[in-house]
Amino acid sequence: PVFTGTPCLLPAASREDYEGGKRLHKTRVTQEGRDVETPRRFKRGWMWKQFFLQEEYTGTDNQYIGKLHSDLDRGDGTVMYVLTGEGAGTIFVIDANSGDLHATRSLDREEKPYYSLRAQAVNKKNGIPLEPETEFIVKLHDINDNEPKFEKEVYTANVPERSHVGTSVIQVTAHDADDEMFGLSAKLVYSISQGHPYFSVESNTGIIRTALGPSDMDREQREHYQVVIEAKDMGGQRGGLTGSTTVNITLTDVNDNPPQFSQSIYQFSIPELAKAGEVVGRVRAVDADIGRNAEMVFTLTSGDGLDVFDVTTDRNTQEGILTVKKPLDYEKKKSYTLQIQVRNTHPDPRFVSVDSKDSATVRVNVEDVDEPPRFERSSYILEVKEDAAVGTAIGSVSAVDPDARRSPVKYTIDRHTDVDRIFNVHAGNGSIFLQKPLDRENLAWHNISVIAAEFNDPQQTSRVPVYIRVLDVNDNAPTLAYLYDTFVCENYKSGQKIQTITAVDRDEPKDGHRFFFSLAPESPRANFSVRDNGDNTASIFTRRTGFRRSQKSTYLVSVVISDRDIPMQSSTSTLTIRVCTCTRDGTMELCNAEALSGSAGLSTGALVAILLCVLILLLIVVLFAALKRQKKKEPLIISKEDVRDNVVSYNDEGGGEEDTQAFDIGALRHPEAMEESNKLRRDILPSEPLYPPPPLRRATAASARDNADVRDFINQRVQEHDGSPTAPPYDSLATYAYEGNGSVAESLSSLGSASSEGAQDYNYLSEWGPRFRKLADMYGGEESDWDC
Repeated sequence: PVFTGTPCLLPAASREDYEGGKRLHKTRVTQEGRDVETPRRFKRGWMWKQFFLQEEYTGTDNQYIGKLHSDLDRGDGTVMYVLTGEGAGTIFVIDANSGDLHATRSLDREEKPYYSLRAQAVNKKNGIPLEPETEFIVKLHDINDNEPKFEKEVYTANVPERSHVGTSVIQVTAHDADDEMFGLSAKLVYSISQGHPYFSVESNTGIIRTALGPSDMDREQREHYQVVIEAKDMGGQRGGLTGSTTVNITLTDVNDNPPQFSQSIYQFSIPELAKAGEVVGRVRAVDADIGRNAEMVFTLTSGDGLDVFDVTTDRNTQEGILTVKKPLDYEKKKSYTLQIQVRNTHPDPRFVSVDSKDSATVRVNVEDVDEPPRFERSSYILEVKEDAAVGTAIGSVSAVDPDARRSPVKYTIDRHTDVDRIFNVHAGNGSIFLQKPLDRENLAWHNISVIAAEFNDPQQTSRVPVYIRVLDVNDNAPTLAYLYDTFVCENYKSGQKIQTITAVDRDEPKDGHRFFFSLAPESPRANFSVRDNGDNTASIFTRRTGFRRSQKSTYLVSVVISDRDIPMQSSTSTLTIRVCTCTRDGTMELCNAEALSGSAGLSTGALVAILLCVLILLLIVVLFAALKRQKKKEPLIISKEDVRDNVVSYNDEGGGEEDTQAFDIGALRHPEAMEESNKLRRDILPSEPLYPPPPLRRATAASARDNADVRDFINQRVQEHDGSPTAPPYDSLATYAYEGNGSVAESLSSLGSASSEGAQDYNYLSEWGPRFRKLADMYGGEESDWDC
């Protein structure tokens, strides 16, 4: 066999399947239940090999790949070559007669590195294959047509300032799309084209490192760097392609700079009336570092105002805030000198000493201000006895003008704190005295405010609270603590205790109360006695037996109660003792009715309230009865559609002629008695002229008598309505002539039925149901029916 084309080696599969130029075909046989592949030789007339094609062909003609030729081809034109597979007929074409193989266009190995094709020699006349179809590969030879590309166009990296030489910053990586297995097309070498002399890059790895020492890598001098890294293929040789990327490197801050004051001396002024916490001024220190490394703290280290001023740090601006800690007084001290110090909050001992700090001098001048009078004390507590006479001096307050001119001071009392004007103050010397008597039992403390104002400038005022305590004087006599309900049983014996009493006193002696109890001299001593128990209580005892409720139901015992204070006060209280019937064990069963009513009776206020409630209830009952008796007059017309007299109600079905409880309906049967019913209504205009009622047959004497009664009744009703101020301006009789327009039944009354002079047919009423059948019989009957 003959092959012409680019020389190459057989692939591994080809070497295994060929032996000595002959194809080894494998045949599957079964041995002992197993499938075994056994090779067998098959002689072939020609053999295929791999073809190689250079990528990125730039010629105008088709690129020649090689020639395929079979030993069965004798050159007589009977053999035809057929090509199939990837790109056959489009990318790859074969000359059917000669077997020349060409590529029709330029190929790119990076898009597809090889193509699998199949070729076969067939008989040109009948298309019968002369040999089996065989597969071969067309591989593309790589050329250096792709430059290296980095993973990112721009890299960002950080490295601490003052880093040592060779500190790793970042690693950049580039890739080449060319074949790494073929030549040096994908062999990359890194270099730095911008960024010298601060940084360097390893040629094989792409790791960027610092190239200068700590003193040269100072963020405060330069913070940002832009480094350009290049990657060149072909191992960096001449003719290689190059790709580049940019690396933005930022030096991060370290605490390598201590704070320093922007000036050595600071001058501030503050009014002497400045309150505690008021800002005097701000001091500023500069730190070249940033962020956490620039945080600082200020302290006062020495000076004559350490107890008067304080300094804090503003965390937002990193400034020292000098504030007032205690009140200032220009007259006492006009200026202060302080030493202030600043240092880092988080020092880094690798770069700066922990003790690194800076100091400055602060001078504060106190400004004189026209101050209001100043009291000697912040508050005053005075005492006065409650029996002090009006005009008695209680005490005094004192205030002076702290300014150098020492303006006189005038004193007044804030009357909002002394509404009753019990006290007054001397305007010149501040002496407080009484204007009204005091009573400790009513009010033990009085809290007033005294105002001091400059005589020359009344606007300059100050005030001070004055607490006045009213001291107790024994001016109240003790009295019984309760209203005792005391009783004695009829069966009590002499010397038996019936009650224990105690006393109260509104005074408050320093050593506490001590009460003495005794029987009043005017009180009879034959019945009861009083024994002082020595503990501010006393016991009431019987002095005889045989108390009888029927003889005397109550006893009055006068008890004298006195205290031991000076002057001694005493009072006489009367104890009411009731005589009651008791059981043997002393339980009360029955007492005198008079005594009971006296002790358990209702007060006058309760009785008045009960009487008022009874009167109100009676009033409500009377009003309700009056409303029930009042009759409400029914309106003549209930609604616009319901105009009728009380003879007939159109919305009720009566009992007809058998209904003897209603009005006599004979008037409806004899319309000749209703001549006046043809009168026009006074409130509306008739739509058509009214005609007199049709002539009726002569009625009997009984009928004429009935008609006269009806006429009298109607006349009476007309007179009533004409004389009533509440009646409408038309009579109720005239309303029967108008029932309304469009009524299918027309008028049911014979008083004003003048629509036709002839006889009317009312038989259709019987079709409306049983309720209207009675009306049909009444009005639709023969003429003889009217004379019944």
